[in-house]
Amino acid sequence: MTLQERITSARDVARRLGLSHTAIQKAEQVGRIRRETDGSWDLERVRRDMIASAVPGRSPLATPGDDTPLGRLTLARLALGVEAQRLAIDETKGRLMDITAANHRIDEVAAGMRDAVLNWPARVSGQIAAEIGRDPHLVQTILQEQMNALLLEVADRLDPPASIQRDPRA
Repeated sequence: MTLQERITSARDVARRLGLSHTAIQKAEQVGRIRRETDGSWDLERVRRDMIASAVPGRSPLATPGDDTPLGRLTLARLALGVEAQRLAIDETKGRLMDITAANHRIDEVAAGMRDAVLNWPARVSGQIAAEIGRDPHLVQTILQEQMNALLLEVADRLDPPASIQRDPRA
């Protein structure tokens, strides 16, 4: 019998592939393999389809590891499960936090820093003015102008105008 010849019996296909008749029936039912339009079986196509969808460790046709699409999919699914477990553990241990909570905390810290920087000229201007022999109000005004310019420059670096923002996907 040549390889191109069709087989009409599912039992014969199973015997030639070293599988059970039930395995062939189940594979056909779930769509892993299919008959030809005339109702016969193309043994080589059935072998290829069974190998491509074989679960490693469960089928004698399965190639070891991730050599088949199903094997690669199974491995990827396992890796995603492991990653999900790792993230859950990290969250439980407090190593992760919700993005909304993180943004809120960053805003709080930034506001505190901004307030401290804006209040600094008023706190130190009298001392500086006394040391250099100048008017305290003039020193405070100069310091505040310089601090405001510095804060605007930093803000521009951290949050550029929308017209020049780069695409985050780039």
